[in-house]
Amino acid sequence: METNGPAQRERLLAHSATGVKFIFALALLRLFAAPMSKELLNNELLPMPTWEWSVCSVTPGVLIYVARRPGDWKQLRDDVTIIKWALRFYLAYGLAFALLQEEWILWVAVLAGIGGLVSIRQLDRVELSR
Repeated sequence: METNGPAQRERLLAHSATGVKFIFALALLRLFAAPMSKELLNNELLPMPTWEWSVCSVTPGVLIYVARRPGDWKQLRDDVTIIKWALRFYLAYGLAFALLQEEWILWVAVLAGIGGLVSIRQLDRVELSR
């Protein structure tokens, strides 16, 4: 059975973009679960996110790296806005908690956010020059 390379790559990119969105939604749920459990149950069931936030923040960067070819980047054009919002949110949360609560593992989220946003800008610049 022969597989179609470009069609398979398009499906992979579509599934990857969906995965990044799903992970972002889970990260937001995880972020708001800690204060919500404290307010509703008078008991903090989960601490604020630390290492898991850093892991989640790397996923958009991986997608950007995989989709760095011009054809792939065009396919993700509709998803770039939510990827930018995810990167900004990971960056803001990571920076705030890395500085204020000295959670050093969150510097990974800060670097991932900055790196992802710079990569998107670079890929957009390359796309415009074509």
